[in-house]
Amino acid sequence: MERVWLNRAMHVGFFLLLAASASRLLFRHGLNQESIRNVSLAAGLGVVYAAGVVFWRRLGHRGRLAWLVVVLLLWLVLVELAPSFSWCAIPLFFVCLRLLSPPLTIVAATVLTVAVIVAQIYLADSFDPSQVLAPVAVAAMTVVIFWELRRAGILEERERLSREIHDTIAQGLTSQRMLLQAADRAWESDPGRARSYLRQAMAQAGDNLEEARRFVRDLGPADLAGRSLPDALKAISDDFRQEGAEYPLDPKTQAVLLRVAQGALANAREHAHADRVVVTLSYLEGEVTLDVFDDGVGFDQAVPGPGRGYGLRGMRDRLAEVGGSLVVESVPGEGTAVAARIPS
Repeated sequence: MERVWLNRAMHVGFFLLLAASASRLLFRHGLNQESIRNVSLAAGLGVVYAAGVVFWRRLGHRGRLAWLVVVLLLWLVLVELAPSFSWCAIPLFFVCLRLLSPPLTIVAATVLTVAVIVAQIYLADSFDPSQVLAPVAVAAMTVVIFWELRRAGILEERERLSREIHDTIAQGLTSQRMLLQAADRAWESDPGRARSYLRQAMAQAGDNLEEARRFVRDLGPADLAGRSLPDALKAISDDFRQEGAEYPLDPKTQAVLLRVAQGALANAREHAHADRVVVTLSYLEGEVTLDVFDDGVGFDQAVPGPGRGYGLRGMRDRLAEVGGSLVVESVPGEGTAVAARIPS
């Protein structure tokens, strides 16, 4: 899982360091033919780097590798001509870690570190060990930080996959099991009703299969394909209400609200034994809210029942990803209210 904030920070850092190196060059040497040439080369490097950032998704893996090679070659030439541009090595090192395999990363890290060491020695009045040790230490710390962040990202991705499985496939299978149990109970006394339950179970199996396929392809919820969020919520609830005029929402916000509604409805079906569940979507100024109320048995929030604790935690995690929050109110015997809010 990529950390978008880290990538953006490294890109910003590259341009800031590039600008700082150019200003240092002009401040030290003034405007002359050599400095103008070097600054022009730095500007060209900046344009190539910016093009790769802008067209990152369109380039594909091979295109990104070719872009990285061009960037590194331009940077090495620039460092050879003006050693102060060696400061750009750290963000370039992060890009290498992001794109290259471990063996190629070692090669790139060695080249970058050697270039920085040579530049440091060239710029200094005399040699001292720090000119070698400092770049090596920075390179080592950069690798450690990057791999630690990647490990944390893998753990986050595992948590996301757990939520997806719980909120889609597991809940769908639970509904399918309940329908099959109902069909089994009605098999002899009311064959028509039993067949109706079987047809619903077959439809649920088809929905589960579609969700699984979209899950593998990392797409949004199937219920949102070709329909609006209110229509999707109306399709999964018996009593849906909308307040306020609908306005465009980010696709991820819509997906989160739908998943929260699915989770709350699943909890109501499995645990609440409710006669009535009301889903309300409200488009307010500055935020959109989703409220799911059931008149079921309720529960003690200090001691959540089986399955409900994980479901609520998954809802909170989903909402936190889009800056939202979740409030749950429940009293034994008095039902449960789940309220989600997301800034719009």
